[in-house]
Amino acid sequence: MNNNAKNIVVSIVMIVYFIGMTFFCLLKPVDAFSESERRTLAARPKLSVENITSGKYMKDFEQYAVDQFPLRDEYRAIKAFTNYYVLNMSDNNDIYVKDGHINKLEYPLNAEQLSYAAKRFKYVYDKYLAGTDVNAYLSIIPDKNYYLAGKGQLHIDYDELIRQMREQTEFLTYIDITDCLTIDSFYRTDTHWQQDKIVPVAARLAEKMNISLSNEYVTETLDKEFYGVYYGQAALPFAPDTIRYLNSEVLKSAKVYDHQNGKEISVYEMDKAYGKDPYEMFLAGPLSLVTIENEQNKDGKELVVFRDSFGSSLIPLLAEGYSKITLVDIRYMHPDMAAKFVEFDSQDVLFMYSTAVLNNSQLIK
Repeated sequence: MNNNAKNIVVSIVMIVYFIGMTFFCLLKPVDAFSESERRTLAARPKLSVENITSGKYMKDFEQYAVDQFPLRDEYRAIKAFTNYYVLNMSDNNDIYVKDGHINKLEYPLNAEQLSYAAKRFKYVYDKYLAGTDVNAYLSIIPDKNYYLAGKGQLHIDYDELIRQMREQTEFLTYIDITDCLTIDSFYRTDTHWQQDKIVPVAARLAEKMNISLSNEYVTETLDKEFYGVYYGQAALPFAPDTIRYLNSEVLKSAKVYDHQNGKEISVYEMDKAYGKDPYEMFLAGPLSLVTIENEQNKDGKELVVFRDSFGSSLIPLLAEGYSKITLVDIRYMHPDMAAKFVEFDSQDVLFMYSTAVLNNSQLIK
């Protein structure tokens, strides 16, 4: 085949491809949500004179075209494979694979965000805890980058992050848990830790807060594969995780109440386990205010935890040591609202947040 014939064939193929993709784009139903990326996709922008003249229409249309492009996940997989294995790039859109784990870069250290988080903690302390008999603590949850630092990726200075937070929260007693974890304490495809691997964390907290735990659990396994939040973002074939959860007589009999929605729930919400994000099985996922009552503990001791999503799987492991635990997520509820449900007097109060939340703390109210 001569060059002219080759050029004609290539041109015809490209024309057919572009015409086909154009009709595919026009006829394809609009997807509202990406299961793989776990995010809402851009909808078709509203066509109006105002939107066109302001430039908003074209800006929104660009995002719409990217989100709704046919075979989007397949093209994302090709791009990821090319970046990782052809171009030998260390990450793809801040997602990287190291030591069998998919992870997301957290960089650089944001001192302003750390300061903001510390100020919000101080607001709670000054307004509700100072002058009472509460025992107030701070514990920082390291992310996977902490345990992969020095292996080729950019990472924040975690020692500096902890130093700055401790320096700005001297009113809280710091509990270090970094040595209680390893990279394998976390799910390979997700940001969170595995409940069956964090018993040492619960033991450390119990030791420092002077409570007793038997740490006697039965390990149960969810009969559904778990593809974490990073799996879809990586756009690469990766073996799923397995969710294991710990049970005991205390956890089975605990009375758990979701104050956000005004209903009783369970420590492990099995309907959530078979939903879009199985990690939400732990205390029903992101809720602003949850209480756990343990009627087997008669000493009346209480714990209040200001926490993020990591606390959903950890804090139930402390239930044996308290009569009541209150979990508050001040990303969704202002502390003043939470104070309407808790009368601070002599409780243990724990501020426990992951490094990713502290370094991006603008969501804390």
